[in-house]
Amino acid sequence: MVYEMMAAIWLGFVVDLIVGDPQGWPHVVRLIGWVIQRLEITLRKYFPQTKAGQLAAGRELVILVLMATAIISTGFLRVSDRIHPLLFLIISVFFCWQVLAAKSLYVESGKVWQAFQQGDTGRAREAVSMIVGRDTELLDEAGIIRAAIETVAENTSDGVVAPLFYLFLLGPVGGLLYKAVNTMDSMVGYQNEKYRYFGRAAAKIDDLLNWIPSRLSALLMIAAAWLLPGYDGAAAWRIWRRDRHNHKSPNSAQTEAACAGALHLMLAGDAWYFGELHHKPTIGDPDRTAEADDIRRAGRLMLMTAFLALVFFTVLMVILTGGYKG
Repeated sequence: MVYEMMAAIWLGFVVDLIVGDPQGWPHVVRLIGWVIQRLEITLRKYFPQTKAGQLAAGRELVILVLMATAIISTGFLRVSDRIHPLLFLIISVFFCWQVLAAKSLYVESGKVWQAFQQGDTGRAREAVSMIVGRDTELLDEAGIIRAAIETVAENTSDGVVAPLFYLFLLGPVGGLLYKAVNTMDSMVGYQNEKYRYFGRAAAKIDDLLNWIPSRLSALLMIAAAWLLPGYDGAAAWRIWRRDRHNHKSPNSAQTEAACAGALHLMLAGDAWYFGELHHKPTIGDPDRTAEADDIRRAGRLMLMTAFLALVFFTVLMVILTGGYKG
């Protein structure tokens, strides 16, 4: 069963690299997002608009979303297994593909790069607004580039390595549960007036689930920087050790620091969110000015990190399950 699960993860990884996330196709994560949106509306109606009420509503949201995700995904897998082993494999591969976002991250960040290649800063700003949570109206060209790079770096963990970690640990259901938490955090985990209390439970659980994967992602990214030509693995290691805590989140700066060092760039710093300026420390050194091609360089670093994660988790699983006789 272990090897069947690993085969499903590898196939899902390959499908993601080939197919990605085509626009207009149904997607499990978008369905989870729709459920979160509907539950938020309902819970806000039934819980009082007080700190205690919103904290309770947020906890209820997490419980309901995780229960629904676990029950439905487990049901699909069990029914498919009873029908035929091949159908079980297909459903497993489908779930693994749905929780991974390597190609989508490369393609969507690539749209920012393509806009700059055509000299269209306005379109680049519009493209980056689709993949970042900050306000983008005031960003200059360098700010747009850095925002795209930061998103690629952070989502190397959230969108690729962390899902792989939970797929190998708990199978397709584990991968989906992780994505459910991550999606809740991206939708309600903001530190603003609307979500400060309602989104706290989702944000805290997301921090907890990402603690190990984010650090593994950073170490694998440093290894990728050593392996890929044109990147600086030594600087990635140095900046990661120095700046990996330069973020309010305990996890976000891990891969951002490794990426900043590998590319010899300064990332992060102050940013606007929902019209409010947030003061944040910088990550990395200003050895040079960010250029559009750095978006592609970050993308290639992400893809190599993803491949190293897949191999690392596979080898670790084989060893732990006794498949390797030393």
